[in-house]
Amino acid sequence: MLRLHTLFVFLFFVFISAYGAQTYSVKGVVTSRATGEGLPFVSVGIWNTPMGTMTDSLGNYFIGNLSPGMYRIQVSSVGYKTYVSPEFRISSYDYTLDIALEESQVALSEVSVVAAPFRSSIESPIAMRVIGVQEIEKSPGANRDISKVVNSFPGVASAVGNGYRNDLMIRGGGPSENKFFLDGVEIPNINHFSTQGASGGPVGIIDADLIREVNFYTGAFPVSRGNALSSVFDFKLLDGTPDKYTFKGTVGASELALTSKGHIGNKTTYIVSVRQSYLQLLFSLLDMPFLPRYTDAQFKVKTRFSQEHELSVLGLGAIDDMKLNTETDPEDESKQYLLNYLPTIKQNTYTLGVVYKHYSGNHTQTVVLSRSFMNNSNIKYRDNDESSTDNLTLRLKSDEIENHLRFENRSLVGLFDLTAGFNVDYAVYRNNTFQRAFTDISKEIRYKTDLGLFKWGIFATSGYKSADDRFSASFGFRLDACNYSSLTDNPFKQFSPRLSLSYNLIGNFFLNGSIGRFYQLPAYTTMGYQEDNVLINKSRLKYVCSDQAVVGVEYYINKWARLTVEGFYKKYTHSPLSLRDSIPLACKGTDYGVSGNEAASSTARGRAYGLEVMLRWFGMGRFTALASYTWYRSQFEDPATGIYIPSAWDYRHLFTLSGTYKLPKNWDIGLKFRLMGGAPYTPYDEYTSSLVPAWDATARPYYDYDRYNTGRLKTFYEADIRVDKSFYFKGVMLGFYVDLQNVLNFKYDNPPVLISTGEKYVDNDGTERYRMKYIAQQSGVILPTLGITVEF
Repeated sequence: MLRLHTLFVFLFFVFISAYGAQTYSVKGVVTSRATGEGLPFVSVGIWNTPMGTMTDSLGNYFIGNLSPGMYRIQVSSVGYKTYVSPEFRISSYDYTLDIALEESQVALSEVSVVAAPFRSSIESPIAMRVIGVQEIEKSPGANRDISKVVNSFPGVASAVGNGYRNDLMIRGGGPSENKFFLDGVEIPNINHFSTQGASGGPVGIIDADLIREVNFYTGAFPVSRGNALSSVFDFKLLDGTPDKYTFKGTVGASELALTSKGHIGNKTTYIVSVRQSYLQLLFSLLDMPFLPRYTDAQFKVKTRFSQEHELSVLGLGAIDDMKLNTETDPEDESKQYLLNYLPTIKQNTYTLGVVYKHYSGNHTQTVVLSRSFMNNSNIKYRDNDESSTDNLTLRLKSDEIENHLRFENRSLVGLFDLTAGFNVDYAVYRNNTFQRAFTDISKEIRYKTDLGLFKWGIFATSGYKSADDRFSASFGFRLDACNYSSLTDNPFKQFSPRLSLSYNLIGNFFLNGSIGRFYQLPAYTTMGYQEDNVLINKSRLKYVCSDQAVVGVEYYINKWARLTVEGFYKKYTHSPLSLRDSIPLACKGTDYGVSGNEAASSTARGRAYGLEVMLRWFGMGRFTALASYTWYRSQFEDPATGIYIPSAWDYRHLFTLSGTYKLPKNWDIGLKFRLMGGAPYTPYDEYTSSLVPAWDATARPYYDYDRYNTGRLKTFYEADIRVDKSFYFKGVMLGFYVDLQNVLNFKYDNPPVLISTGEKYVDNDGTERYRMKYIAQQSGVILPTLGITVEF
């Protein structure tokens, strides 16, 4: 650490003498998506500025004299759809951006075109947001972690006061209902130390330096992105640089990172990143009871063989090791409680994928082949005493392996946009578990699972957009199946149609709507759970079904500001219900370890509904802001009474106000204020928790599920501030930032936790018990972070 900091200081003084007004350029070629040929005499400009040029006879363009900063390119030509690019950063070198335009059925002169950075698709005209580089880079309190960035958007709730985790509960759904794609390649999770069977963890696994933009769907999911019920994250990665080599070093909130971009020959580019965490140092300074450490690496290699053929190879891998901090304050009962039940966790994960694209006129074929692997190991000893195997309470070793093949064909035929394809997957789930548990009696759970699953699906969608661009419609469907059992192998039982509509009512007002049915397989941890060497859930599990409807109004205030109001309704059926607790497994999954490894049946029913309002502003190159408010309810049906009761994610109110402002001399300042309604909670079952064998099995209290979510915590709020300063030299960028999370030092009170005092006694019935007591559980500290970046 000291040597690295010394290096940064040295670089600062070396280059300070060269400090001056550096300028760079953006260049590239504009082609026709249909033919791949360069388009001459096309208007190319810097969005929202008078700077621009025309392409030459081969489609090449060049715009120079650009100061370092964030930009977008706007491209327009008669007979083609006007295009506004995603954000890109110019910092220390000339930027290359190639653009392919789609043909339009209406001449440019026949309509009034307002070029805006807001984008939607015919298939997803609603409940879809595009998150750009600046929002990821500059978001206060997020530290470039996409799971924290999306907390600013409507409908997104997260677990608070729960160990600095990144769990996402979107539109009332659980943390296991989200799916993630990297340039079209499915990845199982986006967090280190992820909860197996869910998706959360303390820190993101994707390096923000590789992200170009993120398409974030909270409804109206594309048919090619299956197995999702609450959200789809579609990450678009940067390409390497075709004409030079660049390097970037970053000291971030939790890691040291090195990124390189460059080229291999004339047709191949690459981008690669390696990160090493020092999160264990940060958590040790905070005296946390667990100390996570991770290493990760990511890369993308892209080859453009010709205008028609393109191949990308990408990879993502991580090594995670979470140890327990046995040196934590012994007088802090809250930390000792966490220390006594948290397991040590080791995870190894990777995803390798190949994406081939063939451009053939108005037809594009895409083939995606990938493999994902996760190895998860959890071990726990009673009182963390490893001197005897009698103290072992948990030993879990598990593998999840997924092999994916997906083919898509997209065709533009007149006013119609047609997509069709199929996917074939083979998954392996292996598990070797020993666990001490307590229901009515103490018992030991031992099982070995080696489960192979074939999954397949077909999908198609047809989109139509009128010649005057005022009306669009999309109808699509999926058919999915899995050979797990007779309840999952008939694809017609998982027929999932969906319809989306959009209409320009008047002026800049649009009315959008979507209705559809979506399916998701239960988690492998549930499908592979055994008792007495039998897959006891096999005859009870079905695909989870969610019928969803969304309707909204969209108003473009001007070309850089948009207001949306959306109402949504989600109905859940066939959701796995815990046979032990009689609550849906979807209400679990925000704790370290494993979720879903228990007896369950597909009998839970639930619903979520609400209203979202969002104002998004990309203000004239200096000011960006996002304000959102969500009112919603998330409920499930009590299987005993049929009455709907609050789910674990029923926060009811979500409000966020965030923004960044670019000051003179390359200073940026950002502020985020976030509020969440009080979370529901369940009181403890003191009678069961005090039993000696019950407490010894888990070192945790047991909930009284007869009073499920009858309590509610107070409202949570947090304010974050971030300040950035960048220095630009000839070919070098040096940046610093300070990020202050929870700057108001808000203290959040979790429910008091019931713990054992360690003192035993025998009650009047002759039953041995521990004397119990409640201790306060409070979270919330001012968390400062200093970041340093060097790019050259």
